[in-house]
Amino acid sequence: MPPGKPQPPHSSSSPGPSGPPDPDGLLLCGARLTDGRTVDVRLSGGRIEAVGTAGSLGGGGGRAAGGSPEGGARVDLTGYLLLPAPAEPHAHPDTALTADGDGPASDDPEDVQRRATEATLLQLGHGATAVRAHVRVGDVQGLGALRAVLRARRSLRGLAEVTTVAVPRVLTGAAGADGLAMLRDALKMGACVVGGCPDVDPDPTGYVEAVLEVASEHGCPVDLHTDAGDPARLARVAAMAGGLRPGVTLGPCGGLSRLPAAAASRAADQLAAAGVTVVCLPQGGCQGAEGRGTAPVRLLRAAGARVAAGSGALRDAANPVGRGDPLEAAYLLASRYGLRPEDAYEAVSASARAALGLPEVRVEAGFPAELLAVRGDRLAGALSLAYSRIVVHRGRVVARTSAVREFCDSAATVELGLPRQGRGELS
Repeated sequence: MPPGKPQPPHSSSSPGPSGPPDPDGLLLCGARLTDGRTVDVRLSGGRIEAVGTAGSLGGGGGRAAGGSPEGGARVDLTGYLLLPAPAEPHAHPDTALTADGDGPASDDPEDVQRRATEATLLQLGHGATAVRAHVRVGDVQGLGALRAVLRARRSLRGLAEVTTVAVPRVLTGAAGADGLAMLRDALKMGACVVGGCPDVDPDPTGYVEAVLEVASEHGCPVDLHTDAGDPARLARVAAMAGGLRPGVTLGPCGGLSRLPAAAASRAADQLAAAGVTVVCLPQGGCQGAEGRGTAPVRLLRAAGARVAAGSGALRDAANPVGRGDPLEAAYLLASRYGLRPEDAYEAVSASARAALGLPEVRVEAGFPAELLAVRGDRLAGALSLAYSRIVVHRGRVVARTSAVREFCDSAATVELGLPRQGRGELS
């Protein structure tokens, strides 16, 4: 459910200028908001300092970037829709970009670090300024993959916010002792979320109990892979997760969509009552999750459960054509699963950030400067044709993607006045 409106910290919500501008700040000029207004937005210190009508903050110029008469840089966003940046709540950077390789994916730490870095940058280019990275621990790779992803995380500091989830395989029985020790070592190393796949453990309920115990010991959130196709097991998970803070996330939960309507409705009510967040993967499955399909997002939302959307596999064995694009996830929620564009985008932005424990973002003074500008003037159009994007993290532009569509000169384009972005001639 959409969170209530907080009081933005450190600043007034007044749309006018608030104090002297930061010479190292950034002015976004002429951006369109989803309510139809065209505004200038001044960023400073990693936050939105002021939002005013177009031209009121010194943004009357038309240059793409350059000096502003009031100090700092300026970006012309004429023709762009300005949105809170999306977040990626369910990524697998250790296995990303391995679908085209011959044989098993390399577990060499340098290869994992390179893949994790490239995958995160690809998702940043799509607009995701925060990523939750699920990383396998134990078995053959031990803690090597986690160590590599943590190195990638450090190298990406200032570009994207990466949090790591330790994902052990088995936590019960004779083999579970090693898994538990590895999980605790992973948290000491720097993983900040306890994860796992209870569906593949011989004792799924015991697995969840072990995860919740370790999370409680360390004060960590929990993020589990489950198909959620067993309503009795899911009810036990919801009952156990209800009192845990800072919270429990389950995904992709595709099995919920295969349950009889009454059973699915009861499960949705139980998850909502327990405060469990469900992360669905409308673009496809992921490593470590049994079954396919997308969670019944409308049913879960109607029950009051928080539903976020992630991308899942990014060109690995689970989805060799995965794009890792949160706007595509929102597009699918709207086009295939019947959500309004606003609700679909909320699933990859506000709800995804809440699932990651991050503060809310609004295009208002005082909120974090985590923003995405997409060429277009309406959200529905942006989800349909989101080709050109400008990504802002901590108040500075960290990624740009430009797309130009050109058509040959013809009577049709001239007579109908169809838009042409290109200036050259097509041969």
